Amino acid sequence: MNNTALTNEDKFRRQAVAVEAAQARIMPFVVPSGTEQVKLAESMGRILAEDVVAPHPYPFFRRSGMDGYAVKSSDTEYCHAEEPVLLQVVDNIPCGSLPSVPIVPGTAARIMTGAKVPDEADAVVMLEMTEPEIQDGRTYIKLKRPISSGLNITPVGYEISAGDRLLEKGRKLSAGEISVLATFGLASVPVMKRPRVAVLSTGSELLEVDEPLQDGKIRNSNTYMLASQIIEAGGDPHLLEAIPDHLDKARWIIEQALTDYDVVITTGGVSVGDYDIMADLVKGPDVEMLFNKVTMRPGSVTTAAVKNGKLLFALSGNPGACFVGFELFVRPLLGGMLGREKPFLAEIRAELGSDYMKINNFTRFVRGRLDLSNGKVIAYPAVLDESSVMVTIKDSDVLIVIPPTTTGIQAGQPVKVLKLPGGGW
Repeated sequence: MNNTALTNEDKFRRQAVAVEAAQARIMPFVVPSGTEQVKLAESMGRILAEDVVAPHPYPFFRRSGMDGYAVKSSDTEYCHAEEPVLLQVVDNIPCGSLPSVPIVPGTAARIMTGAKVPDEADAVVMLEMTEPEIQDGRTYIKLKRPISSGLNITPVGYEISAGDRLLEKGRKLSAGEISVLATFGLASVPVMKRPRVAVLSTGSELLEVDEPLQDGKIRNSNTYMLASQIIEAGGDPHLLEAIPDHLDKARWIIEQALTDYDVVITTGGVSVGDYDIMADLVKGPDVEMLFNKVTMRPGSVTTAAVKNGKLLFALSGNPGACFVGFELFVRPLLGGMLGREKPFLAEIRAELGSDYMKINNFTRFVRGRLDLSNGKVIAYPAVLDESSVMVTIKDSDVLIVIPPTTTGIQAGQPVKVLKLPGGGW
């Protein structure tokens, strides 16, 4: 038997492992990506490298919750409609300004929302509860009911005390987190370095996206899809040259990528055809095969190997399978490298929204969408979920987990779903 026959025979002898087992084989190779300081304005989407504590309380001063008048509540203790109290207005405090006149009994200060309340005042009366009055050229306000101490004043430290933890290590920074950091004057942020991820494609059938369409060929969409997934997961994608259908040259390109980058992903070339070379590339005394078949659809021939502590993922060339393979295996690795406490896709329970009658000997990860109906979370499978189908990826916010079945699953049955990033749930 010749070497080609032996190689193909080996491809057919792949030993399948469960998804959870495959994930477990990957995670021991997680290596922290390191840390760096970035400007706050450039921190969107980055992963916090350490806990951030409040350097001061917030609010830092007592602030008014209303447009109105700062008063001493004791001045209003006995007033009522038949016997109102008059308080002389002695100051005007816009937001951002400081009180200029002490508040003494019988006086009040006009104040704007968010402005600093005078130290002597213990309440703010909203503007609508007062009546202006002029006497002897002086401005007064008339109050007709008692005012409670503390009314409409936000105290120091109401939201955060000095030393409180503002944000925890491993948190992804978005608009809310950045607002908090800016509020406390943190102009730079300690974040995890983005893992540098090389992306390579295989297959002579691929065209670049700017090439004219040719009969029998398809445009190379997977690398751009993967680059987007890498960015969303916190990595730094690098799109490299395509891998040729020449084993020695392909091996050199992969080895160089593993030297230069933290993680390497290939797409295509992992099936059992004569021209699918990734199975051959992950063999050798210096490469540790983690798995080369997974009991899942799509993407059962997803492959992972490690060399010198770095992971190589060989994902399917079919868009649907490539997408799922990244979400199940590459995303958790990157999340672990970035220090994320929960690197795997979040799981929820839902009710299947329509019949799924495909017979499966492997677990299926079906693209789908969630809906809320009568208080129930409903998961609707995509009509087209084949491995080669790419158009339904854009309409999916979950992967619906369909266990092996000889009969299919009917609508109304409970199912586990994995939430995809960017979904509304």
